[in-house]
Amino acid sequence: MVSGIFLAIILIAIGYVCGSLPIGVWVSAAKGIDIRKMGSGSTGATNVYRCVGKKEGILVMLLDMLKGYLPVTAAIMLDHGSMTITLPLGASTLVLPDLVPCFVAAMAMIGHSKSCFLGFTGGKSAATGLGTITALNPAVGGCVFIVFLSTIYLTKFVSVASMTAGIVDVLFMALFKAPPAFIGYAAFGGLLVIIRHKANIQRLLKGTEPRIGDKAKVQTDAQTVDNPTDQVKSDESIS
Repeated sequence: MVSGIFLAIILIAIGYVCGSLPIGVWVSAAKGIDIRKMGSGSTGATNVYRCVGKKEGILVMLLDMLKGYLPVTAAIMLDHGSMTITLPLGASTLVLPDLVPCFVAAMAMIGHSKSCFLGFTGGKSAATGLGTITALNPAVGGCVFIVFLSTIYLTKFVSVASMTAGIVDVLFMALFKAPPAFIGYAAFGGLLVIIRHKANIQRLLKGTEPRIGDKAKVQTDAQTVDNPTDQVKSDESIS
């Protein structure tokens, strides 16, 4: 039991470190760009897509997904119920044997939004969260990704697509009869993504949230001016 708990702690720590990896910063730096000083300043895929390039943005999104997928997959393969909670529910009992992969997934998301490599700042954790969901249940991950892409196509708002994905992941987990711990994690992850989009929600309500394809605005000390050579001030969503 002691060795099992020790392994669980190691896996959870690895989940946080993997989530903390500043992929967007590294990919942008390879192009001579400090992404934290461009567009929205976000290190996520949306800002990289708009300020560095489409290929780089897609690469960051895929790698951010892997940050969540790989540690959770490792936890599923290596952990054997070292953290199991038994909850008495009246005449029945609820057994939760799948907690370690869920804790690893949660720490990967927290790592992305509170990266130890970036002074505990970061992105919105949407792509990393999708990676964790896909590791826990590939069918759910696929359905959530389809909803995400469909929402972008219909609304042109990445932020709306990210928050929508964060809501439907719980529904799909329940629909595919995932373990209760997985459903609980999906609710946590979706809530975290929505909370991280607080500024986006405010801009949506004000009608100032940028859509995909909008021209960039460069912030100066004196004023904000349009600049066709830069990319749009991002909604920081796929981060």
